Amino acid sequence: MTAVAVPVARAVTRTTAPISRLLRAELRFMLRRPRTLIALGLVALVPVVAGIGISVASTAAPAGPGQEFQGVASIVADNGMILPVFTLLLSVVMLLPMLGTMWSADTLAGEAATGGLRNLLLAPVGRARLLAVKAFGVAVLCLLAVTVLAVVGVVAGMTILGGDGMLTMSGTTLPFGQALGRVALLALLVTIQMWAVAAVALAISACTDHPLVVLATTLGGIIVFTVLGAISSLDWLHPVLITNGWEALADVARDPMPTDAITDGLLRAACYVVIGYSLALARLVTRDG
Repeated sequence: MTAVAVPVARAVTRTTAPISRLLRAELRFMLRRPRTLIALGLVALVPVVAGIGISVASTAAPAGPGQEFQGVASIVADNGMILPVFTLLLSVVMLLPMLGTMWSADTLAGEAATGGLRNLLLAPVGRARLLAVKAFGVAVLCLLAVTVLAVVGVVAGMTILGGDGMLTMSGTTLPFGQALGRVALLALLVTIQMWAVAAVALAISACTDHPLVVLATTLGGIIVFTVLGAISSLDWLHPVLITNGWEALADVARDPMPTDAITDGLLRAACYVVIGYSLALARLVTRDG
């Protein structure tokens, strides 16, 4: 009697890469792009240029109509901790939303234009997982840009303008520790607003293969929303505008700090994040390439 060898079928288990490895790979890929490094370098220059301009304006003594500008500049002299607040509020209007839109456009529409996204969609990769990795990369870059702006602003403000505290818009002076906390809070609030804009851009990026379309549509929408927000007869529309509440971020420089408008802005930004990500996911799960 002979023994018959029966082949034993081995269960083939498909292994997937850990999510942490995918996140690190996405961050490395985005940080190595030359335009990302150039954008971060330009962001770092904003507080330096602003600080030098304010310092020159506060020390110069122009005659005639220039005296009022010198008076404004003298308010921030020896008030270096106000420089990061000033640059963050200045950049949240257009510069930072433009960067968030650019990175959102690159992560989906840009890769679709080069064929990279089609390969990812044809691979056995969950669409929700893919979008989460892409959104994580954009969110980290937004946070990095705001952090660079805030940190360089603090260093440039203390070096160029001097001072050891923050003269608030209410006329009180905050010590260095509290002033640093206000700058960190403002950086967090600005980052959340950037995430809201980036989420909208991500939804548009999932619907097109052209990054410039994402840039034009998102930045054009911000301009339109800003104009609509300035029309008082459309006050019923203001609560749903993504730009509504950006001016309230300046309340961080008040003492005591009012929180009602800031809270409304946070809730509005959170809604835009959820809506933008949901629309991007709905488009991505039905996309063939």
